[in-house]
Order: sequence, then C-alpha cells, then structure tokens
Amino acid sequence: MTPLQSVDAVFKGKFNNEPFLIVAPGRINLMGEHTDYNNGFVMPAAVDKHIAFAAAPNGTDQFNVYSLDFNESFSFHLSQLKPGNHWSNYMMGVAGGFKQQGLPLAGIDCVFGGNIPTGAGLSSSAALCCGIGFVFNELFHFNLTRLQLAKIAQRAEHEFAGVRCGIMDQYASLFGLANAALMLDCRSLQHEYLPIRFQEVEILLIDTNVKHELASSAYNQRRAACEEGVSMIQKNKPTVQSLRDADLNDLEMIQPLVSPDVFSKCQFIIQEIARTQQAAQLLKAHDLAGFGKKMFETHWGLSKKYEVSCSESDFLVKLAENFGSEVVGARQMGGGFGGCTINLVNKAAVQKYTSKVKAEYVASFKKEPDFYSVMLMQGVHAESITP
Repeated sequence: MTPLQSVDAVFKGKFNNEPFLIVAPGRINLMGEHTDYNNGFVMPAAVDKHIAFAAAPNGTDQFNVYSLDFNESFSFHLSQLKPGNHWSNYMMGVAGGFKQQGLPLAGIDCVFGGNIPTGAGLSSSAALCCGIGFVFNELFHFNLTRLQLAKIAQRAEHEFAGVRCGIMDQYASLFGLANAALMLDCRSLQHEYLPIRFQEVEILLIDTNVKHELASSAYNQRRAACEEGVSMIQKNKPTVQSLRDADLNDLEMIQPLVSPDVFSKCQFIIQEIARTQQAAQLLKAHDLAGFGKKMFETHWGLSKKYEVSCSESDFLVKLAENFGSEVVGARQMGGGFGGCTINLVNKAAVQKYTSKVKAEYVASFKKEPDFYSVMLMQGVHAESITP
C-alpha cells in the first residue's frame, strides 16, 4: 500500500469523511551545499520519497492531526501555537504563518505519513511544512503562491523548530519537476529547470545511518561564521551584502582579521557558489564526467573546510572515488553531520557497487548502510486514488 492509500484509508476510518489528498516530496541536492543562506545558487530536485496528507475542514477551530509513522495523535488551537522539536510544532509554525498573514484559517482533521527516511538529509521537515501549508491553502482557497507557501514553511522552521535554514528545501519541495533539477538563485528566488538526462546513470543515496540534528548548534555556528566574514568584508567593500557578492580576493584581504575557522568556512562558500554555476553549465552540455568531478570537489570542501562531514561519509565518498569510472560522482548531501551521500552510478554497476559498499562499511563501522534509488518528481500536488 502506498503512503497515499494508507493515509486515505486511516483518515476515513478515524474521521468518517472524504479527504482531500496531496503528496509533498522530499528533496535531493545535486550541487550547492550551504550556499542557500549565503544568497548563492543551489541545484535541488524533488524526489519520489514523500509525505502524503489526507485532510478535510472540520467546522471547528481545532486542528486534529494523526501521524501514521509515529502512531500519534495531536490536537491544537490557533491560540496554543508554541515552538519545540515535536512534529506538531512544525505544523503549528505553518498555521502561525497563515495567522500572521491575517488569513481566516480554521480547524481541520488530518492524517499524514510517508516514506522519507528521517535524519537522512532528504528534508522530511520541509515536506511536512510545505505539505500542510498546501493543504491549508487549498482547503480554504487562500490563493497564496507557491513562493509565499515556501516562505511560510521556512519561517515555521526558523521560529518554531529553531533551525535557521535557507529556503532551498521548501522551494524544491514546492517547485520540483519530474526529470529536472532546479537551478535556484537564492537571492532573487528565480529559477530555471535543468533537464536531467541520466539514462545510463542511477541516482543512488547511501544512508550512513548517522543521524544528524540540524537544530544543533553546529549548523547555526556555520551560518554565524559566514555572517562574521561578510561583516568584516563590508568594512573594505560596503557593497558586499552576502558571500554571494564576495570573491577570494575580498576574503584574503580580511584573513589577518578573522579566525582560521571563519576564513575556511567563507572560502568554501565562495568556491561552492562558483562551482554550482560551473556544474550547471556542465549539465547543460551533458558532460556528466565533469559534473561528477565537481561533486567530489564539493564533498572534500564540506569535509575539510566547512567541517560538516563525518568519518562515515568520508569513507563512502573515498570508496566511490576508488571504484572507477562506473561511479560518476559522489558527495555528502544535506546539512551534514551524517545522513546520506548522493552517488551517480552507472545502472549496470549498481548491484556490484552496493555489495562492495555494504561489505566494506559493515567491516569498518559494524553497522549497515541503507540504499535508496530515487527518481525526480513533481513538487507538492493534489492526487486522487484511482479505483
């Protein structure tokens, strides 16, 4: 049974009503890591790991929500919105965003569940926030744009979950397109679609099963280091509003004035913004080998300069590099400190590669990795169940 079929059946059993059904995808990011909150470029795509929602207005001011995956119910009113790290706080944050806009949001009944592996860096939290935002928007005919929904979802993560994330995850979940990646300019919030023609190559995610916690201080410390670098550069060059506006010469000018840590973090971001633009051109030219090299470069920058990798991710990427040309590229994906590596693997070699990775990973870390092949899908959308 698919997640959509499951939430539909459970909703009808719990609430004895006919629900509105939607699917909210998670995302991968092909290139451009930690550049979104630096006004740079990112290259995400929505994938077929998703959260499904079944929902209907209930004619009250109470929100009754059931999580299929956690087997847990929660109810709240608009007067009871509060931050925290429970799944309900994300939903309350989105409800708060609609309330802040002065929209007459009312109570709903909702069941949700999905197949996004939690903690793997596929942005289950963004799918949750974008999905429930889409539900509110459609059920009550608010006519907000997808960009407005993305901003509400981002605000929910900032203010209700304590994660100062950029907008990439929410944008990808809402604007994704089947068989395409987004080249998103995080300053202008304009995007173009890059057709992904990987006929011979599979997008394989390898989950380290090291669970990261994005709300941890480490993520926010990286962001603070970038902001400190910008603040120092501005003293010499006031036109620099973010690391998007800076180059390596600007950074070298302030090297004596900042810590080695701030310098290396800013250096990675400036290089990654340029690398993402180069990678987009390689994709347009169908140069997969060149694109894969950029992926490896990004990984070792994340590991050595931005310091958001872990020994398990480094191990997997080194294995990918040593496997030969059948692995086109690989890198850690997502906020870091665990989660998945993303690998472009020739389809004919996937079974051989996964067997080798599994054996060597178990031997080194005494635990098994998980493997997910993903396909690129449409962003948040309504669905129906055909008999």
